[in-house]
Amino acid sequence: MAAADPGKEIVFPVVLKNIISYYNIFPSAALTIRRRFFCREDNMRQLMIDQLSREEWLNLENYCKRNLRSGPMEGLFWLELPPELWGSAQQGHEECAPFFFAVELPENKLVCELLVRSSSNLHCSCIGYADPAQRNFLLDFFDRLLAEEKITA
Repeated sequence: MAAADPGKEIVFPVVLKNIISYYNIFPSAALTIRRRFFCREDNMRQLMIDQLSREEWLNLENYCKRNLRSGPMEGLFWLELPPELWGSAQQGHEECAPFFFAVELPENKLVCELLVRSSSNLHCSCIGYADPAQRNFLLDFFDRLLAEEKITA
């Protein structure tokens, strides 16, 4: 795996509600979220909240354990996408459902991919980047998580 290209990392101060699309991020205070493109086989778009204190990170971990399905590895959780938000890529792929976002809690960070994944299939046309309604669902989840756990910076 190649190292990340520092020229591809963009850091913006934003309020989560202001992230409207992959390409337009509107600055307006509070959190630093990074949209990173890693040099892997293909680029991955992510939301990242970093520089969490140990207490904030533990609060987020507890929230995820209470509200999300645990993934196959420690610190990995699944945020299920409701069927009414399935996009055109997921329609007609009921056999690949449920669909979800991966939420990861590495040390002092909260990371969520903007990729809608299938729970049963790794390589299918139903897997793809979130459309605007799906991104709003994800951002609402982030807003709720941060508000309930009183994460302020």
